[in-house]
Amino acid sequence: MKVEIYADILCPWCYIGKRRLAAALAEITDRDRSQIVWRSYELAPEEGTVPGLTAAEAMAGWWGEQASARITRIRALGEAEGLQLNLHRARPVNTFDAHRLCHLAADHGVADKMMERLFHGYHTEGLNVAEPQTLERLGDEAGLDPADVRTLLGGNDYAEEVRADERGAAERGVTSVPSLVIDGLPPVSGVQAPEKLRLLVNQRLTASDAAAPHLPGRESHLG
Repeated sequence: MKVEIYADILCPWCYIGKRRLAAALAEITDRDRSQIVWRSYELAPEEGTVPGLTAAEAMAGWWGEQASARITRIRALGEAEGLQLNLHRARPVNTFDAHRLCHLAADHGVADKMMERLFHGYHTEGLNVAEPQTLERLGDEAGLDPADVRTLLGGNDYAEEVRADERGAAERGVTSVPSLVIDGLPPVSGVQAPEKLRLLVNQRLTASDAAAPHLPGRESHLG
């Protein structure tokens, strides 16, 4: 079963959703049958690589008087998942190269580690995830060869993969993140409570078993 996660590093809800999905899968007996695939989705492709306003300042511009309460809620929900979401330190930047880095990490089997390191670096440490030196260091910490990361950042590798993910998101009707596409079904919110996510995954595993060809020698006879 394939679970595709459309996400962007800038999104605190995506970090929360990542933890909730992990908690959901940890309670599933057949969790090893679930293949997790991270898909690129840029929330702010117009952003540059030089940090400007903090996330909290940007939210104040979007939400006005409601901003403080919303920021407090996001931080509280993050804390409930063991996360420190420092919206007053995080500064939105362009994430295209960070997404390319995630595709490189996927080809080396460390996509989840890479996403975790990027989320923590941006939301907790307030790092500039558009800066090549920062991406090189985070890639190294996630298990990638720094030379491979430098080659990536010096060229256009995986650019088409990022664009393909974004085209796929539009085709599938993904309009917000985090969104989950489970075995090609319509997208659902990836920030639901772990028990709801666990139910969704279990339902799909059950449906997959029911649809699988019945193999000779696997019959169970009663009586």
